[in-house]
Amino acid sequence: MTVRRPAVAGRFYENDPDRLREQVAATFTHRLGPGSVPTAANGPPDQLGLVSPHAGLPYSGPVAAHGMAALAASGRPDVLIIVGPNHTGAGEPLAVSEADQWRTPLGTVDVHEGIRERLLAESAHAVLDEAAHRREHAIEVQVPFAQVVYEDPPAIVPVVMGRQTRAMASDLGASIENAVAESVETVVAIASTDLTHYEPQSVAEAADETVIERIEALDADGLFDVIERDAISMCGYGPTAAVMTAATDLGADRGACLQYATSGDVTGSTEDVVGYCSATLS
Repeated sequence: MTVRRPAVAGRFYENDPDRLREQVAATFTHRLGPGSVPTAANGPPDQLGLVSPHAGLPYSGPVAAHGMAALAASGRPDVLIIVGPNHTGAGEPLAVSEADQWRTPLGTVDVHEGIRERLLAESAHAVLDEAAHRREHAIEVQVPFAQVVYEDPPAIVPVVMGRQTRAMASDLGASIENAVAESVETVVAIASTDLTHYEPQSVAEAADETVIERIEALDADGLFDVIERDAISMCGYGPTAAVMTAATDLGADRGACLQYATSGDVTGSTEDVVGYCSATLS
C-alpha cells in the first residue's frame, strides 16, 4: 500500500485536523462562499464536471466551496477524476498518480484503480508517474473539501498535466470520457485551475470574463483561442479544456459559473491579483 503524503499542509491549508475541518467549513460560510456547509444528498449527482481553483484556502477556498456545495447538494459520485497543471516542472507530461491512497490531515482517500487503469489504457500519453505529484498542490487542495462534505469521501484519480497542448487536452478528455462511459461507477471530473495571475483587478476581471464565457459555452477550442490570443496567464487551461471535452462527450450541454472572485476581493489589495472561478458542467 503506497500513500501519497500531503505536500502543502501547513502552508496552503491547516495541518491540524480540527483546525483544517474548521477552515474548510469557514470557506462555505465566508461572505464570498455559498453560505453554509452542504448536507450531501443521496444518489448520483447531476454534474459531469467542475472547474475549481487551487490557491491557499484563505484566498480561493470560498470560491471553490461553491462547486463542492453544488456537487454535494445533488449527490455523491463514486469517483472524482481531478486534473491539475504542473507547477513544479517535475515528472512526465501527463502523469497519473501511482499511489494507492492520498493522505491529508483529515485522513486518507483511496485512488480508484479500475478507473485509473482504464484511463491509462485509453490515453496515448498518460503514464503512471509519482514524481509529478510529489510536491504539486493543485490536486491536493481539492481533497479536504470532499473529506468535509462527504462522510465517505469518493475515491479519486489524480492526473497532473505538464504539457498543455490542444492535442494533449483532446487525448485526455477522450480518455476520461471513454473510461467513464465504460464504468458502472458515477464519476465527476474536476479541473483544478486558477485564472489570471498577478494583474490589476480590472485587467484580471476583463481577461477572466473571456475565459468564463468559453467555460460556460463548453468550448474547449475557444478556450485555447482566447488563452493564445490574449496571453492570459490561466495556469490550468489544459486541464479545463480536457474536462470540458470529457463532459461534453458524456452529454453535458451547459456550463455555469457559480462564483468568480479574485485574491483582491479577499485581501483588499487589488493591484496584483489572481482570479478564481467555480463552475459546474452539466
